Amino acid sequence: MERVLLIRYGEISLKGQNRRQFEKKLQENIEIAVSAIDVDAGKRVSKSQGRLYVTGIQTQFEHDYLEALSCVPGIVAVSPGFAVESDLETIKQAAISAVKQAMPEVSPPATFKVDTRRADKDFPVKSPEVNREVGAAVLRNVPGLAVDVHNPSIHLTVEIRPGHTYIYRGQVPGPGGLPVGTSGKGILLVSGGIDSPVAGYMAMKRGVAVDALHFWSYPITGERARDKVVDICKVLRKYNPHLRLFVAPFTRIQTEIMDKCPEKYRVITMRRMMMRVASRICRNTGSLAIFTGENLGQVASQTLESLSVIESVSDFPVLRPLICFDKVETVRLAEQIGTYDISILPYEDCCSVFVPKHPVTKPRLDAAVNAEKRLDVKQLAEECAMNTDVFDIG
Repeated sequence: MERVLLIRYGEISLKGQNRRQFEKKLQENIEIAVSAIDVDAGKRVSKSQGRLYVTGIQTQFEHDYLEALSCVPGIVAVSPGFAVESDLETIKQAAISAVKQAMPEVSPPATFKVDTRRADKDFPVKSPEVNREVGAAVLRNVPGLAVDVHNPSIHLTVEIRPGHTYIYRGQVPGPGGLPVGTSGKGILLVSGGIDSPVAGYMAMKRGVAVDALHFWSYPITGERARDKVVDICKVLRKYNPHLRLFVAPFTRIQTEIMDKCPEKYRVITMRRMMMRVASRICRNTGSLAIFTGENLGQVASQTLESLSVIESVSDFPVLRPLICFDKVETVRLAEQIGTYDISILPYEDCCSVFVPKHPVTKPRLDAAVNAEKRLDVKQLAEECAMNTDVFDIG
């Protein structure tokens, strides 16, 4: 009897002829996630009939495995269990062990249900009979237990597959979606606020290998503002372990805008400069799109008119996963992925310290172009991109 983790995926199953490519990438990402806990665990990841398995699980590390795998995009759910030979008596003993292990975790009165799925039609005992046999064995050997087929506190599943039978209980949900790396690369503009990390998470759920780009205006904004972004990126790395943080020096651009641009167009000009720099970073990294946390109508620079004027200077598609979210939805997701408590720390980014009293809400493109006439936009963007560093986030 061997301890295993059963990993389910959903949307990948619909991919037709491309399915193997998605399954292979998901398996690679799982291998990376579990190897961080046990260096040899990646060698024990296997695939069979629409499932992925991690075998040889040590009990003391089970929680760590479950936590790591619950952050891998593409995974729908993970269940801890046992792999045994497809023999009815062996299955009974494994079921008894699984229920005994679960008993300390449930509140009395403890109830259970057995649910058998017989994928191996050569197995001589049909599913209803396996349910009865296994259920009776559990009742005889585990005191203080009753049957409840409607709302059990322990739901035991028996999957009889060619070669092995898997017995497991419960499941830990994963993000779902597609494996990171199956939808190309993108650059996420991350400010340190609530929205942009959530946008990055949603991009990763759609298979995008995201890198983060932060515009840092030192000493207008201090090191704590940058370090806040570093901490956010450490959380996002749970979903994409290859995520890098690019830190762009934005002080000169901001001071030039402050000195030479009309006040009400400062934010629009600043955002347009960010798009120019981000386009250059995209080109240098082989990225295909720019992702932002912008939300329609949330602030002056996020009206339809503003968004249109801002993105007009980008050489790449500008994608906004949160465009139709309300703030409650975004906060809920930020709490779920673990970035919310970091994002609300009171360290201002370069955007929040730069807002004029009366920013334009319906800018015109010709007026935005005219506002930039005193800036050497090409030179400023090139200089900022050239001096952008890859920051070590550990």
